Amino acid sequence: MTNSTAGLLHDAILKLNGPVFVFGASGFIGANLFEQLFRARQQAGQTDVYALTHDATKAWRLKLLDVPAENIIHCDITSINSVKETFDRYKPQTIFNLAAYGAYSKQKNVSLTYETNVIGTVNILENCSPDMVYIHAGSSSEYGFNCTAPKETDPVQPNSHYAVSKVSGAYVLEYYAKLHNLNTLNLRLYSIYGGWEEPDRLIPRLVEEANQGKLPPLVSPDISRDFVYIDDCVYAFVQAALHVKSGISGRSYNIATGRKTTMRDLVEVTRKAFSIKTEPVWGSMNNRNWDLAEWYGDPTASEQDLNWKATTSLADGLLKTAAWQNANSYADRVLPAFKTPSLNPVITPIIACYKDAQAIPFMYERLVKTFNDMKVRYEIIFVNDNSPDNTDEVLEQICAKDPNVIAIKHSRNFGSQSAFLSGMEISTGDMVVLMDGDLQDPPEVIPQLYAKWQEGYDVVYGVRVQREMKPWLHFFYKTFYRIFKNLSYINIPTDAGDFSIIDRKVVRELVSLPETEQFLRGLRAWVGFKQIGVNYVRPERMFGVSTNNWRKNIAWARKAIFSFSFVPLELMVYSGFALTGLSILGVLWQILAKFIFYPETPAGLSTVIILVTFFGGINLLGISFLGEYISKIFEETKKRPKFIRTRVQKGIKVYKTAAEISTLIDQRKSK
Repeated sequence: MTNSTAGLLHDAILKLNGPVFVFGASGFIGANLFEQLFRARQQAGQTDVYALTHDATKAWRLKLLDVPAENIIHCDITSINSVKETFDRYKPQTIFNLAAYGAYSKQKNVSLTYETNVIGTVNILENCSPDMVYIHAGSSSEYGFNCTAPKETDPVQPNSHYAVSKVSGAYVLEYYAKLHNLNTLNLRLYSIYGGWEEPDRLIPRLVEEANQGKLPPLVSPDISRDFVYIDDCVYAFVQAALHVKSGISGRSYNIATGRKTTMRDLVEVTRKAFSIKTEPVWGSMNNRNWDLAEWYGDPTASEQDLNWKATTSLADGLLKTAAWQNANSYADRVLPAFKTPSLNPVITPIIACYKDAQAIPFMYERLVKTFNDMKVRYEIIFVNDNSPDNTDEVLEQICAKDPNVIAIKHSRNFGSQSAFLSGMEISTGDMVVLMDGDLQDPPEVIPQLYAKWQEGYDVVYGVRVQREMKPWLHFFYKTFYRIFKNLSYINIPTDAGDFSIIDRKVVRELVSLPETEQFLRGLRAWVGFKQIGVNYVRPERMFGVSTNNWRKNIAWARKAIFSFSFVPLELMVYSGFALTGLSILGVLWQILAKFIFYPETPAGLSTVIILVTFFGGINLLGISFLGEYISKIFEETKKRPKFIRTRVQKGIKVYKTAAEISTLIDQRKSK
């Protein structure tokens, strides 16, 4: 693209009606389109360009683009509710849909191919109106076997599920244009290349090797493509949005150069542009199923109707790709982000919910905002521990609009510890975050925990340096934690509750523990690994009153002490020795007093009563200690499940039977 064409692109971008949506913005072409639209309009003081993506796709490009979190929207186009809510909230006027699945050989889920490329397209068009503009990313694969410079009016002969789905999408556009008067166009893209393309693809790999004076493994020299540089492709989308009108709405257009470029031609251009002397080794890489000898397009209609023509030569495009790689720290930033999932991890907050229906929507919004700010992927698991309020209805609404949310329903109230374990068993994230549903564990603290996880810590727990509660109650909490720490046979951090980030490998160990009655903050310390605390202030509940009371707090204290301390048993032993010694001394004293020192001393009834009461109390206390440990043994021998799930909802999909839930868990465990 020449400087004059780049200027035209910049001016054209500013003419688009906003807000502007770019679906599939985490992909190669989508990221380039979003970046150029966003930067150009940002310079003009407009921040109305939004990148739409969802967590199923690794959004490593968006992370490296470093754009404001408020301009990244999580939306699943396979969910009509998710799309509708997004449209209602942002009211876009120009929509570019580049979301697709099945274009790469590694994308083998046939059902998802049709759900994304056909159903997803329908869902978006259902929310469009005649005053909006919708431009769709089609594919030259739609022509299939009829791949030799076909015109848009020539018959399509799709040769793959992906091609069939894209053809279906093109027909859907035509239908909505004719019957619903929508402004739509389908751009059949040929071989687009340039910055942000997957590093393992042909052109990026070729340029990377060429920069080092080498050539990569190659397929047959007679395979051909029609290579279009990414800037020309972006210009095509913008021009399509500005030129769509009733006379052409619903049509498809070839975005191609019209030049057939064989692999031999490509290599020769590369060798000349990069001054490479190495001879190519043809056939060192197997041909792919979609490789064809006569694959190129006819852009005549695009030139006539859209005033678009590719202006970047192949040599210039390769050199610009090389310049992009050099400018974007290709080896240091792009390659690691593409190859290493940990640079774009999935965080799974697990929220134990009981009487928290009012707080759940706020929890969800704050979590999503936090993760958008952090630029990480997420799945959120809410565990409804048989709450008596309308938690079910609230979670159903959230799941319906966000496929990254999972709602679990328990058959009865098993307690927060069981709720956390239930969520951990289903989670697939690189780490989990344990949180209470009452918002006393602030989502805004998660970035601090996450920063420590990135430093290599496997467990990062929140330390409650201050609680927003009555001073005397705060005193008792702090006192208990210090007593518990001194009594426990492991080093349990003081003032640390369940709120924490736990790495996936630690989660596996916790889930596999056989204990029925679990005290997670103790087990978290018991399993070991590298741990550290982060200070935070624990606020009051946002809604309602705490479900804890003195009885429950005492029960928590008992569970903690008798699960991780043998001091009560030791006290019994020491008390036994001490009291036995005192008893012997007492007998000796009575004998000496009776016969030597105080022969007239009368026998004392009060002394007997005090001694009987004292030793009786000691015995009863000792038996109660034994009873606590025996009750724990008894509970463990029953081997009852820690929880029973009656319902799991992920997005709009609901699993109700035990068999369905078990299958879901097995599938997620295999991830």
